[in-house]
Amino acid sequence: MTLSVNSNNAALIALENLNATQSQLGQTQSEISTGLKVGSAKDNASVWAIAQGQRADISALDSVQMSLNRATSIADVASTAGASVSDLLSQLKAQVVAAMDPSNNQTSRNLINDDFRSLLSQITNVVNNASFDGANVLNGSLGAAVNFLANTDGTSFITLATQNLSLGGGIISVTANATISTVTAATALLTFVNQSLTAVDSALGQLGSQSSEISAHNTFVGKLQDTLTTGVGNLVDANMAAESAKLQALQVQQQLGAQALSIANQAPQVILSLFK
Repeated sequence: MTLSVNSNNAALIALENLNATQSQLGQTQSEISTGLKVGSAKDNASVWAIAQGQRADISALDSVQMSLNRATSIADVASTAGASVSDLLSQLKAQVVAAMDPSNNQTSRNLINDDFRSLLSQITNVVNNASFDGANVLNGSLGAAVNFLANTDGTSFITLATQNLSLGGGIISVTANATISTVTAATALLTFVNQSLTAVDSALGQLGSQSSEISAHNTFVGKLQDTLTTGVGNLVDANMAAESAKLQALQVQQQLGAQALSIANQAPQVILSLFK
């Protein structure tokens, strides 16, 4: 082995090896602390770009789910109110049939009519208060349908059709000023009440079907988010078990490298001993 006071190749090589080990150690420690093998563009530019794009899609799907959750809430409120309207119409029919009894005296007839009018008012109150976040699909205040986001591009929508359950609004043919103060009036109104009951039940069926469609799509969006999140994890997440084992190995290499450098730095001292 050649000894030189001008250069120490062994020390330079040992230093180079130690620096390489420390660099790997720093990278491994970073992966363990962040849980990411690709935490920035400098780690892997192409993978990082793909992951960022997928993260943007995942975030955008949050907005889609928010829209669908709102749709579900609007539909649920409308369904609950619609069921109440159906019950009130059933009670309304009972009053109409009672008013058709020719044996009623005027006092009884007036009481029956008062109950009938009260039920009409209750229907109006239920319909007008069937709102969620300012949206009411039962009182005719909106158009034929309300659209909600179905994808992140804003090119596809889930539709919730409105069902106008206002008195005289089309589905319910009984008007707000209807009365059953006479047998003739009650008899004539029975047909409209029966038609209204059938139409309301049909409207509620359509509302329930659309609500199920919204819930199903919301479930799909949630699963899509989970899949994308897993995909991003596969791209950028560190293998913690492997990195932990690697960390221990690198720490040993670092210690050995430091010792090797120390030994190499002592080599020039041998030259001095030759002149003693």
